[in-house]
Parts: sequence; structure tokens; C-alpha cells
Amino acid sequence: MSRYMHLSIYDEENIDKIMVALSSKIRREILRLVDQSSYNVLEVARELKIPVSTAAFHINKLQDADLINIQIKPGQRGASKIISRKIDEVNINCSVPSGIAEVATTNLNIPIGSYADCCVTPSCGMASEKNMIGFDDTPGVFFSPEKLNAQIIWFTSGYVEYKVPNYFMNKVAPIGLSFSMEICSEAPNYRNDWKSDISFWVNGKEICTWTSPGDLGGRRGRMNPEWWSELSTQYGLMKTIRINCDGTYLDENRASDVKINNLNIEKDDYFTLRIGVKPDAKNLGGINLFGEKFGDYQQNIMMRIDYKAN
Repeated sequence: MSRYMHLSIYDEENIDKIMVALSSKIRREILRLVDQSSYNVLEVARELKIPVSTAAFHINKLQDADLINIQIKPGQRGASKIISRKIDEVNINCSVPSGIAEVATTNLNIPIGSYADCCVTPSCGMASEKNMIGFDDTPGVFFSPEKLNAQIIWFTSGYVEYKVPNYFMNKVAPIGLSFSMEICSEAPNYRNDWKSDISFWVNGKEICTWTSPGDLGGRRGRMNPEWWSELSTQYGLMKTIRINCDGTYLDENRASDVKINNLNIEKDDYFTLRIGVKPDAKNLGGINLFGEKFGDYQQNIMMRIDYKAN
């Protein structure tokens, strides 16, 4: 369940935050501590034998660098912060693309329920962090206005498609596109060995397919609300897809020959990202897509676009 952070040498602000976060021995100890489990601030202070105020200070620095997840959990004596891992590897690209003197970057946070089009088959459904949305196995629910509150979405075959704005590029050519999300298969209740071929399209062009190993359960997802049944899907895997001038990469492994200039994402007022399972997929095992309040990772669909600066 690895998640990668990709940075360009031009991302000076983000690189500075990362360097500050990692410059402290205590902060590195906190990252090692939360690698396999989650802790609240008091537990971090107790494990590292430091004052609570010191632990809180260092945790804030790690959060500022986007290296950890923090979830607020209500309790009898007030709310507490639950800290867990978010990033496993930071990659910094130090090369300058040919003919490009300066690169601009835009990051987008896309809620999973903000899709603009869909076509799904049962079993299917969605839920917010508070309750189910509509009824199970009813595709019409996917057109409900309440879909914007969705924190988990599931279906057997079909797709959800997002329209992504591109006005900030001002019609200049992009040089890189990456997106990450927590995702897995969809089986009745859950089955850890339930394979599914999940495909991704940008502007209608298929860029790659990933075979999910299963619909994952057996322990609670770190972000899941208390009302969510332990017999249901619990968490997914964090997958990162990156498209540049060389091709398409899935978690740093080459996935296809589709290049960024094949996608024309700068041509219109928006471009589309489609996530789905083909009806004729070899492993027709469905899909679960997680928002920031479900699963193991406190994030929605995160997208990054690199383009030539004006």
C-alpha cells in the first residue's frame, strides 16, 4: 500500500517543507513510529519520552510537509488527533525538460463524488461518512445530488468520469500529469483474493489497466466511521499513475506507451479522467473507490499537472 510523492526541482516551497520536516531526529522517529500503526499525540509523546507539547509541535511540522495523515476523533474528554503514515517515498526530479526553462505545477483535490458522468452495474452503491446514500444495488442513486457527499463508491462494472479544469495552463502544453487514489476490487462483503482489472482513461484514451488483488478486509480501515460494518470492504491500495513525455507509469513501473502529448489535455476547457471496469474484463471483479474519510488514507483523488510557465 505504498504512496509516492513526486516533486519537481521547481517545487521549491514543497521541497523546503520536506527538508525542514526531515531535518529533525524527533520527526524522523515519529515517521518510523507511525509506519505500521496509528497513534494519538499522547501516545507519540509516551513512546518517544518527550513532552506532549513537543510532540504536537513536531507533528504539525510533519503535517505541513504532507508526510502524515491526521484524523480528528471525538472522545469523552474532547477530540484527539490520530496520526498515521501517508507517504512512503519522496521522489524529486532534478532534470530540466528539453527546451523548457521554467515549469509550473498545479495540484487538484478531487472528491470522489464529484464525477460528471457515470454508468455502473450492481452490485453498486455509495456512502458518506454518516450513512448510506440511497439504496444498495440501485444505479439511479449515482445520479443523486447526495453523491457529492460520497466517501466510498463501489460497482461491479462500468465507470465514473470526472471533468478536470485546465484554465491555469492558459493553453500551453503540459509536460506531466499524475494522479493517485485509494482503490480495490468489489466482492460481496469482502474477499482478499478477488481480482479485478481496473482501467483508467484520460480524454477518452485508455492509458493503463491495473489488476487489483482483492476486495480488502479483515481489519478496520483507519479512516472508517464507527457505523461501517466490519463485514464490508475496509480499505484499498494507494495507486499512483504518472504520464510524461516518455510514457505512462503505474507506481514507478512502466504501464503503457501513452505519452502526455497524446492526450491533448490543454485543448478544451477541461479534460476527463475515467475510472472503471470493462464489462468484458478478464477479471471482472468490480471497484471500490475511497474518499478521505474511508479506508486507510486521508485523501481524495489527488491530481498534479506540470506545464510550461508563461
